[in-house]
Amino acid sequence: MNGVIVVDKPQEFTSFDIVAVMRGILHTKKVGHSGTLDPMATGILPIFIGSATKAISLLPDSNKSYRAGFRLGQTSDTLDIWGSCTEPRTVNISTEMMLQTLEQFTGDIEQIPPMYSALKVNGQKLCDLARKGIKVERKPRPVTISRLELVAFDGAEGIIDIDCSSGTYIRTLIDDIGAALGTGAVMTSLRRTRACGFTEGYTLEQLKAMSPEELQGLIKPIDEVFSEYPEIHLDERQKTLYLNGVRLDVNRLGNAPADGQLCRVYAGEFLGIAKNSADELVSVKRFTINNGE
Repeated sequence: MNGVIVVDKPQEFTSFDIVAVMRGILHTKKVGHSGTLDPMATGILPIFIGSATKAISLLPDSNKSYRAGFRLGQTSDTLDIWGSCTEPRTVNISTEMMLQTLEQFTGDIEQIPPMYSALKVNGQKLCDLARKGIKVERKPRPVTISRLELVAFDGAEGIIDIDCSSGTYIRTLIDDIGAALGTGAVMTSLRRTRACGFTEGYTLEQLKAMSPEELQGLIKPIDEVFSEYPEIHLDERQKTLYLNGVRLDVNRLGNAPADGQLCRVYAGEFLGIAKNSADELVSVKRFTINNGE
């Protein structure tokens, strides 16, 4: 098996837990994942199988989408309801004020990563330091919120839909919104609705009930995760040269990528990812099963 299966991750499972379960379901050890989800989050988690695991380090920095619940009038050390929360206080924010505040967080913004995160500082995970009561300075990081839509709101609790760049912390976004409103806020739920271009996944229960043939039918070809890259198609002679490590003149190829741009390479089948380097097509990673890579 080689390719991608999209899992709808349940609550209270880590992303690594899902990998372990999928190894058992698929009866293969070569399984990985992209885009870690917190244990209490649910939703889209692409699982990479076989030679497709080589793609994880090359994935495009694609936007992700989430649906998050929030509550105003409360704060938490983890920025969500699963941490140590303050006593909730009564608030009543108008929908108009909420919409105006959301506008402030749409576009290019900066976030300070939460202490309860897997981000490392000087080789140590922030969450490990936080559990010891140690708080360290974190530098703001740029992120992009391309869509921030209020789905439901009653003056104190609500739901928002978010399209954002990779690396965005939704808990931090909600905490920052609460600070801007002067009420405080905690995240009450989180579901990822899009990752690597995928929007639909299968539950563990569904996957466990499937036959090997049915599972094989669910596996998506690895090139789907690189769909935003342009395609280059080689003839048989060019394919032979390419697989032997020869750099091809991109100006003699159709739909040549810009200098420095990655592209998908095909010759009847998907061969891998290449890059235009000074008008030469240079292989970055090959995915053909029989090339030994």
